Amino acid sequence: MNKVAYLGPNGTFSEEAALKFFEGTDTEWVMLSSIPDVLEAVSRDEVDKCMVPIENSIAGNIHMTIDGLLLYNLRIEADVVFKVSLHLIGNPGSAMSDIHTVRSIMPAINQCRRFIKEHALKLEYADSTAHAAFSVKESGDAGTAAIGSASVAEKYGLQILESGVQDHSANHTRFIVVSKKPNEDTGQKKTMMLITPSEEYPGVLSSILNVFSALAINLSWIESRPTGRKLGEYRFLIETEAGGNEQRMDKAIKIIETFGHDVHVLGSYATTIL
Repeated sequence: MNKVAYLGPNGTFSEEAALKFFEGTDTEWVMLSSIPDVLEAVSRDEVDKCMVPIENSIAGNIHMTIDGLLLYNLRIEADVVFKVSLHLIGNPGSAMSDIHTVRSIMPAINQCRRFIKEHALKLEYADSTAHAAFSVKESGDAGTAAIGSASVAEKYGLQILESGVQDHSANHTRFIVVSKKPNEDTGQKKTMMLITPSEEYPGVLSSILNVFSALAINLSWIESRPTGRKLGEYRFLIETEAGGNEQRMDKAIKIIETFGHDVHVLGSYATTIL
């Protein structure tokens, strides 16, 4: 049996994605109150794995997940794409004209910026969409609404005031399954790595990317994060469309390391679309 953590409380998109992905497996679930807590639980061996969001098609990358991966030196073993539909949900009897404040987790709010601006809504942040919905229910306030899923509205006895409030209808969140061990599955299609340049100089990133281009390795994701050593110094998270067990991937890593750069593989995995 695997012990798997995800962002709670009940009703979050993380819960929906985790239950669907691990459906049919022998799993013990652990809900935690923040993404950093979920990742830390894996690092402390309190759970075997976790599922956390890392990217949204509207709001972009979720930096607290990225930084937690690096902080705790964790491994990615699966990539999961989950369709998300966000709704404005409020207490029974509330109307859209009553709402002056909206509450949710930051990534969800970032996905609905246009709607929030059009209605001049005041923002309040919560640790999850489900926690936002629960707090709206507990307050009984007709003027405060949450952004969340239809299922969380039903769970907490709230009503949907506006459906599909995200900026674009094609809204997908990418989750990753994380553990402390390298993925040994043979069906690897992607590899995520952290590349720390040996020194900063003009064209350093271009020289790294040219290695992948020369070996016909497509890149699906690039993210720069500060090294923390000094201002303007960065390291790069790069996701390739090549498994870690492929010869061309091994060759690319060796070439980059001959340039003096540090390469740390965060995982090789395949993508599941739920």
